[in-house]
Amino acid sequence: MTHQPSPKLFPLFLKLENRPCLVVGAGTIAEGKIAGLLEAEATLRVVAPQATPQIHSWAKEKKLDLHQRKFDLKDLQGMFLVVAATSKASLHEQIFAEARRRSVLCNVVDVPHLCDFYYPAVVRRGPLQIAVSTSGESPALAQRLRKELEIQFGPEYEAWVTALGEARAEIAKKSLTPEDRKDLLHQLATEEFFQVFKDHMKKAKEEKS
Repeated sequence: MTHQPSPKLFPLFLKLENRPCLVVGAGTIAEGKIAGLLEAEATLRVVAPQATPQIHSWAKEKKLDLHQRKFDLKDLQGMFLVVAATSKASLHEQIFAEARRRSVLCNVVDVPHLCDFYYPAVVRRGPLQIAVSTSGESPALAQRLRKELEIQFGPEYEAWVTALGEARAEIAKKSLTPEDRKDLLHQLATEEFFQVFKDHMKKAKEEKS
């Protein structure tokens, strides 16, 4: 079989807060996808005949709307995106085709050619997110690179990015030219200032202990 060239992807981070999203399937794999959508504060509907205990728990906590039944094409009405994670290939084809017809973004788990978007491997340090994608070619490589980046960008980056955000807000209040403001912000984001920040945090921690 001839290997198809990788699709051209447009990298972006989506705001899903209060956007209607659908997950078809409620097994272990779907559970992981649901967790990510809940973290992004999407308005979530899950459709599946059976669900894991964790998904049932989320439903009881009113974090999602669980429909324990078979998928219906009408479930896609008004949705922003859909994630399909079932064991039925024919159902996945049906979901993808209908999602395309309704202009709903679709991801069929582990089936690259039935995806409008892929889940990247992500390093999270508070507001800082570093995403790695191989366009579906090698998720294993993406995971390996994620682990390397987690070492390179340690937990201390979370506090630093938060501090940079606070500094940016304060600088915005000052009477500076756009050029001076830009230069100052870039200076604060250098490795040199990061080392100063880490030393300050270390000293503050030692003083508390």
